[in-house]
Amino acid sequence: MTSRHRSHIDPNTPAPRRRSVVKAAAAGAVLAAPLAASLPARAAESAPAFLHGIASGDPLPDGVLLWTRVTPTAEAVPGSGLGPDTAVEWVVATDKALTNIVAKGSVTATAASDHTVKADVRGLAPATDYFFRFSAGGTDSPTGRTRTAPAADAAVANLRFGVVSCANWEAGHFAAYRHLAARGDLDAWLHLGDYIYEYGTGQYGTRGTVVRPHAPANEIVSLADYRTRHGRYKTDADLQALHAKAPVVAIWDDHEFANDTWSGGAENHTEGAEGAWAARQSAAKQAYFEWMPVRPAIAGTTYRRLRFGKLVDLSLLDLRSFRSQQVKFGNGDVDDPERTLTGRAQLDWLKAGLKSSDTTWRLVGNSVMIAPFAIGALSAELLGPLAELLGLPEEGLAINTDQWDGYTDDRRELLAHLRSNAIKNTVFLTGDIHMAWANDVPVNAGTYPLSASAATEFVVTSVTSDNLDDLVKVPEGTVSAVAAPVIRAANRHVHWVDTDRHGYGVLDITADRAQMDFYVLSDRTKADATSAWARSYRTRSGTQKVERTYSPV
Repeated sequence: MTSRHRSHIDPNTPAPRRRSVVKAAAAGAVLAAPLAASLPARAAESAPAFLHGIASGDPLPDGVLLWTRVTPTAEAVPGSGLGPDTAVEWVVATDKALTNIVAKGSVTATAASDHTVKADVRGLAPATDYFFRFSAGGTDSPTGRTRTAPAADAAVANLRFGVVSCANWEAGHFAAYRHLAARGDLDAWLHLGDYIYEYGTGQYGTRGTVVRPHAPANEIVSLADYRTRHGRYKTDADLQALHAKAPVVAIWDDHEFANDTWSGGAENHTEGAEGAWAARQSAAKQAYFEWMPVRPAIAGTTYRRLRFGKLVDLSLLDLRSFRSQQVKFGNGDVDDPERTLTGRAQLDWLKAGLKSSDTTWRLVGNSVMIAPFAIGALSAELLGPLAELLGLPEEGLAINTDQWDGYTDDRRELLAHLRSNAIKNTVFLTGDIHMAWANDVPVNAGTYPLSASAATEFVVTSVTSDNLDDLVKVPEGTVSAVAAPVIRAANRHVHWVDTDRHGYGVLDITADRAQMDFYVLSDRTKADATSAWARSYRTRSGTQKVERTYSPV
């Protein structure tokens, strides 16, 4: 018996742990879904096909990483290990018709890399739109747009990034991606983790209805499983559209592996029964790097740094590979200096990069919330669901030990470094928590606002993954009306929290301010869901504080 409570849960029993929610009633009907379910219908079974779209990522001033997967034969589905080696050609041009070609080459898709290919194109001009396409066996992929970063020494007036996290396939459709793709004004988009989820069909929150089933139907454990799940996600038309419109800058969080991952295991992993954690982690990482246009600076991690002229330095973190195990209620000390979230090498790298940066803004792509968070006096009917969402003991411990709150020595060291070195304009961009937040990041939350704020933080809500109103199964806005004032009263550095809605963010940066516009979706279960602006907050240069602004950029 594991701790994951995978069986049906009686309403009279205590709420399950975070992200281990009641199975949907429809689960039994899809448990036999084949691997081929991760593919759409093919028009021509004999020719190679580009069924999983195209993508670009990690833009540099002189280049960008291009990605696709070719399906060379009908049986060569993701995770199958089948299919012949296939030559894949690529071209990059300055025009959408691909007449002015500036770079081209060829790569080979093999079963060893699940027939995914990457081309790390260099020699391009900075701050320039380019168009690209792949070809194999007489078949062309769709044409994509990408954009290079500004030159390192360029004076940049403005940058605009889409910001997303937490997309549970079974809970709904990815309309957030469609709305970001439709904008056409993004320099890049940031995915802050939980790009995929590892659970089996019906094992994770959907308000009791599986909108569309996973492939494979089982919880993913093996390399073939992770490849198949990535393949399923990459069939989504809205996700394909966004990948084809702008380069992505992605980091992973826990669900690219298993719930509440740490360096030696995960809450959602049973050693032995589900194999060795080291093997599962290795499989998850291999599939991730095969299927994502990510260029790791250090093999096996997602921590790296990108620069966008003199305006922005973007440090991207890996908060799963090196962390100590999460402290459990009554068993361990969140202040223990021997415990770490980042690992020593990554924390030193982050501190050094923030100190040496000569850009106006220092952004940190951060998968779990860094601002302190105490629950306060929530009612019993809300405390249970909030504890479940955050991974808290239901007895009411006022911290989320999977976030920076569970590793206070690392946070204390980092914030002290920002203060002692007078490092200004540091903005953490965060996902994971399935809610939208606008936070100051105080040096001492207990005495704030008398103590200084060392940085600010914008947290984006989930694309589809359950938030509080989903867990309680009440109309949108019901919980937030009650919970948000209580949360803010107990956390004076929190300027805004929306516990109930799904959506995305658009971060717009000038020399004077970094502004996050928060957008919400009408209904995560509808493929044609509309999008509406909800709120905007900004950090003005030199202030290290968040303030509300009353219109989007």
